[in-house]
Amino acid sequence: SERYGDDMLRLSAKQATRGARNAAAHLQRAHVSQGDRVAFCVQIPQDPVRSAFEQSLLLQTVWGALRIGAIPVMVNPLLPRAEARAQITECAPRLAITDAAALSALVSDTSTVGSADSGTFAARPMHYTSGTTGQAKGVWTGFLTSAQLARWWADEQDQWGFDDSDVTLVHGPLSSSAPLRYSLLVLAAGGDVLLPGKFDPVAIARALADERPTTAFTVPSHWQRLFALDALPPSPYRLVAHAGSACPPELKRRLHAWAGASSVWEFYGSTEGQFAACSGPEWESRPGTLGLPRQGRRLFIDEGVIWCETPDYSRFEYWQDPEKTAAAWRPTVDGGSAFTVGDLGRLDEDGYLFLDGRREDLIITGGMNVYPAHVEAVLSAVDGVAEIAVFGVDDDLWGQRVCAAVVGSASDEAINAAGTAHLAGYQRPKVIYRLTELPRNAMGKIQRLELPRHLAIDPD
Repeated sequence: SERYGDDMLRLSAKQATRGARNAAAHLQRAHVSQGDRVAFCVQIPQDPVRSAFEQSLLLQTVWGALRIGAIPVMVNPLLPRAEARAQITECAPRLAITDAAALSALVSDTSTVGSADSGTFAARPMHYTSGTTGQAKGVWTGFLTSAQLARWWADEQDQWGFDDSDVTLVHGPLSSSAPLRYSLLVLAAGGDVLLPGKFDPVAIARALADERPTTAFTVPSHWQRLFALDALPPSPYRLVAHAGSACPPELKRRLHAWAGASSVWEFYGSTEGQFAACSGPEWESRPGTLGLPRQGRRLFIDEGVIWCETPDYSRFEYWQDPEKTAAAWRPTVDGGSAFTVGDLGRLDEDGYLFLDGRREDLIITGGMNVYPAHVEAVLSAVDGVAEIAVFGVDDDLWGQRVCAAVVGSASDEAINAAGTAHLAGYQRPKVIYRLTELPRNAMGKIQRLELPRHLAIDPD
C-alpha cells in the first residue's frame, strides 16, 4: 500500500487483489472453507499511520475470505470487551481474528490458491445490529447461490456506477456495513481506496485537495465537522452518498451547494437491507423525501409501517433467531417476500418515501445505532439508580444525542463511571436529567419518546 503524506494510505485494486489472494490461501490452510464464518474484531490504534495500515490489512483479509465463500463476521471493536467476545462466541466462527499481527500474517506472505479462489465475491459479510431488547443479533443472508451473489453485487454496482477510475475516501469504521461495502465495491471495480485510519476533518480536507477522491460514503455528522473548518477545498466528488441518520435540511442544502446537488445521494436502509435512494435534485423538488425504491424493490405501507418487497438475493435471517426472522418477513400477493425493521413512513402520490419515525426508542447518533434497553440494563446496575430511561434528543452535529432520565440517589459521577467501564463512547449518555418519577402511560409503560417534552428540553 502507498503512504500518502502523514494522513492517508492509498490501497490500489492491484495491491488489494494480491493481498486478498494471499489471505484466501492462508485461510484455506487454516481449514476455513465455503460457508464457514470468520470473525473480525481488531482494535484500531489511535496513531493514524498504524491505524490506516491496519485498515488496509482488514480490507484485504475480508476480501480474501469473501473470495473463497467464507462469511466475514464484522464485530465492532468499539464495543466493551465482554460484549465483543460474546458476539464472537455466538457466531461460532471457524477462526477469530482479533489482532493486527494475524491480519498481517494472512496478507503479506506470497501465495496462490489457484482455482479455489473465485476472484470475485463468493459470499456476503455478516454484521451485528443491536436488538430492541438490548441483545445483539447477527444479520446474514444464509447460503446464497453463485448466481444470487452475482446479482446482489451487480445491484450495488448498478446503483453507484463504480469503475476503475474511482477513488473512494473512507470516513467511517470498516466494521460497519456501508463503509466496508463501498470500499470492497470500488476495489472490485478496479479503483483505489483512501484510508485515513480514523476520521480527522483536517486530514480529510487535505486529501480532498491533493488526492481528489471521486466518491465517499458519509454520515451527516461528518459534514457538520467538515463544514466547521475555516475552509474546505472545492468538491472533487462525482458521488457523495450519506445515510445513517437524519440530515438537517440546512446541512443538506450546504452539502448540495458545495458538491452539486446532482452529485449527492441519500439512501435509506439498515443492516438488514436497502429500501430507497434519493438524488439531490429529487430531494430539492420534494424536501424531506428519501426517494424511490431501489431497483428491484417495492415499498408499501401497512398501518404506518414501511415494508420492502425485495429480490431473493437480498433475503436475510437473524442469526439463530427464527422467531425474530419470521416477525421481520411476510409473503406478498405476487409470491414474493417483504421485510420491515419497524420504521414508520408514508408514500406520496408518486411513490416517494417519507420517514415519519425510526424504530421506537432507537437512537441514531453519528450514524451509530444505540438501543436504550441496552444502555439502561448497564446503568440500572449502579447503586442508587431506582429507575432510568434513556432517550434521544435531536442534535445538529450528531443527528441525535443520547440522554438519560434518572430516578434515585446515584451520583452523575457513578453513572458516568459505569458507562465508561461498560459502554462504547457513542452509547454513553451525554446529559443526565433528574426526575422524581418517570412519565408512564395508562398501561404503566415508560413514555420514553415523551421525555424531551416532559423535561422541556430545547433540541438546540
